[in-house]
Amino acid sequence: MEDLPYKIEYAKTGRAGCRKCKCKIDQGELRIAAMIQSFHHDGKDPHWFHSSCFFEKHRPKTVDDIDHFESIRYEDQEIVRKNIGKLNEILLPETSSKKKGKAGKKRAAENIENNIVLKDFGIEYSRSSRAACVGCQNKIMVDDIRIKRTVYDTEVGAKFGGQPLWHHLDCFVSIRGDYGYYLGGESLPGFSDLSAPDRKKVKSALQAITIDETMAKKLKGEPKDEVDEAMDGLEEEMKKQNKKLYKVRDKLQELCTKSQLQDILFKNGSGMVEGKDGLLDRCADFLTFGAVSKCEKCMKGDLIFTKGGYRCNGKSDEWLECGNFVEKPKRTKSKIPSSLTGKNNDEFFTKYRSKIEDRAIKPYVKKPKKEETSTKAKVEREREPLYGMHFVVVGKLSKEKNDLTYLVKTLGGKISASVHDKIAAIISNVDEVSKMSSKIKKAKELDVQVVPVEFLDAVKGGKRTETFEKIKTMSICSWGSDPMTRIPQEEVNEVKESLYTKNTKKVANMVVKNGAAVDPQSGVDDIAHVYRFDNVLYTSVLSLTDISKNKNSYYKVQVLEADKGGRYWLFRAWGRIGTKIGEHKLESFPSASSACERFEGLFEEKTGNTFGSKSFVKKHGLYYPVEVDYDDGSKAAKVNELSKIPSKLPKPTQDLINMLFDVNLMKQTMMEFELDLEKMPLGRLSKKQLHDAYQTLKDLNDLVVRGAGSEEFVGLSNKFFTLVPHNFGMERAPVIDTLEMIQNKREILDNLIEVEIAYSMLQEQSDEKINPIDAHYGQLKTEMKPIDHKSDEFKLINDYVQNTHAETHNAYALEVMDVFKVNRQGESRRYKPFKKLHNRQLLWHGSRLTNYVGILSHGLKIAPPEAPVTGYMFGKGIYFADMVSKSANYCCTNSSNDVGLMLLSEVALGDSLELTRSSYVESLPSGKHSTKGMGTTFPDPQQAHTRSDGVVVPMGKPVTDKKLQSSLLYNEYIVYEVAQVNVQYLLKMKFNYNKRRR
Repeated sequence: MEDLPYKIEYAKTGRAGCRKCKCKIDQGELRIAAMIQSFHHDGKDPHWFHSSCFFEKHRPKTVDDIDHFESIRYEDQEIVRKNIGKLNEILLPETSSKKKGKAGKKRAAENIENNIVLKDFGIEYSRSSRAACVGCQNKIMVDDIRIKRTVYDTEVGAKFGGQPLWHHLDCFVSIRGDYGYYLGGESLPGFSDLSAPDRKKVKSALQAITIDETMAKKLKGEPKDEVDEAMDGLEEEMKKQNKKLYKVRDKLQELCTKSQLQDILFKNGSGMVEGKDGLLDRCADFLTFGAVSKCEKCMKGDLIFTKGGYRCNGKSDEWLECGNFVEKPKRTKSKIPSSLTGKNNDEFFTKYRSKIEDRAIKPYVKKPKKEETSTKAKVEREREPLYGMHFVVVGKLSKEKNDLTYLVKTLGGKISASVHDKIAAIISNVDEVSKMSSKIKKAKELDVQVVPVEFLDAVKGGKRTETFEKIKTMSICSWGSDPMTRIPQEEVNEVKESLYTKNTKKVANMVVKNGAAVDPQSGVDDIAHVYRFDNVLYTSVLSLTDISKNKNSYYKVQVLEADKGGRYWLFRAWGRIGTKIGEHKLESFPSASSACERFEGLFEEKTGNTFGSKSFVKKHGLYYPVEVDYDDGSKAAKVNELSKIPSKLPKPTQDLINMLFDVNLMKQTMMEFELDLEKMPLGRLSKKQLHDAYQTLKDLNDLVVRGAGSEEFVGLSNKFFTLVPHNFGMERAPVIDTLEMIQNKREILDNLIEVEIAYSMLQEQSDEKINPIDAHYGQLKTEMKPIDHKSDEFKLINDYVQNTHAETHNAYALEVMDVFKVNRQGESRRYKPFKKLHNRQLLWHGSRLTNYVGILSHGLKIAPPEAPVTGYMFGKGIYFADMVSKSANYCCTNSSNDVGLMLLSEVALGDSLELTRSSYVESLPSGKHSTKGMGTTFPDPQQAHTRSDGVVVPMGKPVTDKKLQSSLLYNEYIVYEVAQVNVQYLLKMKFNYNKRRR
């Protein structure tokens, strides 16, 4: 069941206070809650109101937004429906009538003024230039007229009882119909505070729309049709049944204790429910309509009444709820326990005779998810002439700086204090330019024009695009580049960040002591270490993802011991991954044993398992340990620091090593994958956890292949995201239910393994007498010598690059920055048997930059057996191409990170199995040594170069075989033995995205 924004019930106690009037809500009184995301835990808290106070702070659209609504008394349901109906009224002007006297007109005006919906609108002058118009998405300038509409279904609106959204006057006029506002501008709260000319302007622009009676009825609600009449019949039946049910419920409340209610459920084969109110609801349901049978899907769970029907509360397995939904469950005659049917019991029980009846239920239609804020403009509007531009005022000018600042703001711009490369222009005069002050010098250095004060008058009323030309033509200095290159042409209005989302993606930097990291949130990480007993570290990171409940939680717990001994603490932290949600607590303990006892108790409470147990069993709804190997981040941070010891490597090789071991790049890569770097620093998951994650993806792949039901995907997705914590912010974790998603997650695991290799090397102790760059170079066990750019060898490789760039891969042009001759330790010896094989070619292989430490140190690898088969067109092997851009696409570069690495390897292909479409190869036929995916376009074989050792370099320009019937555009070569590959060159490539290949 989806999380509903509101909840209604009769107060269980008299302790809760109303969020509106601050008075207590009496026990048994009807109360309504807005369900608000907590800042303290990964879940929602009810903010309770008296039913009369609630509608002053919240605006539900329909009773379907309110959980438990169908379980309250029918008369209370009608009151709530009536209140919601008032909230959704269309604001229409009173229809004119000649019979109306002054008193009638006055009453009509008062009706409009007191309308609760009208209070959600307002008009005023903009107090700043920060707010964006909902209609056109442009900023509303200071002192402009703006119109407010308060909304309650956004994150801010729900939490604070309304969020004002602002509109330009003309934009509001364009979309008033969407808001049901047909009154004139003079009806808006705040209208009387405007100046006389502006009141006249508003009345002219926003006139009342008189609508005939027929149209008014359509806007307020269509006339009843046959479907509505049928619903009326259902409503009448629900009313009768509700009164009958509450007659039973009231009697049970009067006669039964909690334990007696439990006896009734037990007698009828039902499990228990929480709280006396829950017991009363379920017992009343049983005694009114008959006992509900067990769920026929899982055979264990109970079917519980909810909106639209009955839902099973059972579990499919440790990762998934059953969730079976039944509109009309099977029922049996209800039984009364013998303890309630004796002579001394009330006649309600002694005379009770069960009848079976279907409960009348209104169908529930799940509403599509509403986006928090739309980024698409509803109204086309010309932007202000200085919109999004920054200016710097220099010197004493003909206008005061405050006046200039105000004028620039009203035209859409901003005044900055310092000169930088995004400044549109300097506002000054000729005298200041001749003085060449520091700011003018900086402007000249950055090629930023200087314009006079008159420039601001010249751009008034003009278009933003014309402003750029005005900056150039009105410049009073001798320098200046094109201002369009300094100013963003289009601002993208991003969805505002959630209240609960962290402003920056933080990476935990752990200080490791004695093999474990003390959480820095504890505040004692500099004076304490994780307690170890019998070689067991008392620390655990727990994770729980539940897509159906939108949970993505963590729980951390540690026993800490003072470095100097004698003091012990228990630290714990909990919350939602990647957000501000959560808390932490540090408790002192008199001894290690008492702290450990508390730790073990918490671990069992949160996981259902004993701490240290070798056979951990996941329990439904409980946490699962994330096995993390912490390393000292401070060591890795020193890699790129300048060393006093000179490197013995050539400068290009030094730069290459710095690239390969760039910690920031590793972190950035992990964040691109939405991985949580606080719970899982740089992907240091244990091998077992990675193995389990691969297996989960393989199981998901099997579900896709056999077309399984959606609930099975949810369970395995829960498992994957629990094993590999992801940062989704406040968004619900996605269900992994397509081959494309499985492939994406498999690539994440592949990259995690490669990054782990690189990060492990960064942690290794090295000789302090050796430059760190040289030390890391040695760790790779690979000789890499830069090739002279003027050599024939470099020219051959460069020609290979330029000739084999595919026509369809035109998003970038490739530029060879450096080529390194590669000799991996032991690889030539391993490759030697295949050196005798015919058909050896020099082929391309591309991969993400963060993978190359693993590739160079361990060689190109074949996916493990537990990895899913998705994404491997021709089976699990090592893939190569003869078209450079085919492999370059796998480097995963972009315009911001435009440098990638590629390999050229000698590949012993021998006789190839030739295929023209995807076919998963488990094993090659006898006599075949590789697979070749036959592309229709390939390098011209006539232009291939054969080296002296017999290796073919397919460096010809592309030609197309129009007769070949193939689904592949370009050739692919796959070998299934790592020994068939001998890496020979590493290329450092610049991906020029601003020079698209034509």
